[in-house]
Amino acid sequence: MLLPRQKTPGLTLPTLDHGTFDLAAETAERGTVICFYRGLHCPICATYLAELKKRVPDFAERGVNTIAVSSDGEERTRAMSDKIENDGLRFAYDLTLSKAREWGLYISTSRGKTSIGIEEPPLFSEPGLFMVTPEQTLYYGSVQTMPFVRPHFSELVSALDFAIANNYPARGEYVGAV
Repeated sequence: MLLPRQKTPGLTLPTLDHGTFDLAAETAERGTVICFYRGLHCPICATYLAELKKRVPDFAERGVNTIAVSSDGEERTRAMSDKIENDGLRFAYDLTLSKAREWGLYISTSRGKTSIGIEEPPLFSEPGLFMVTPEQTLYYGSVQTMPFVRPHFSELVSALDFAIANNYPARGEYVGAV
């Protein structure tokens, strides 16, 4: 399990149009929002990523980079980027399932074609949303076992405003006896 204020796993992946993404080399003042999504087969992911795309400037204004990540290959990732008419969200691809598991993501098996007629991969990771500090420690994390009921990006932007104004620390860090 990932813990707030502790170092996250590394993450180095190819991107569609921005070279190699390396979490350890990110230079944003306040960190990086990493949105792990299921893949091209998921219609809910397309809607979710379209919303993130709209919020990229809001995060950037607050000193936060953004990236969308999946285990899809380059071709399916490009198709997802095109589907949401992307014009600013970085997309990384080829996330290994072992790396997805390091990040605490749940892994699902294929159920065939989805409601939009696209075949699910044999195995893929379920969604997760993380904010990682410039020191590569976990500030915020949320994982789902299925595609439904994800955090709203507008709420995360508002939460960032509060956290910045109040120097609010990452919470959930306690690991002692209870």
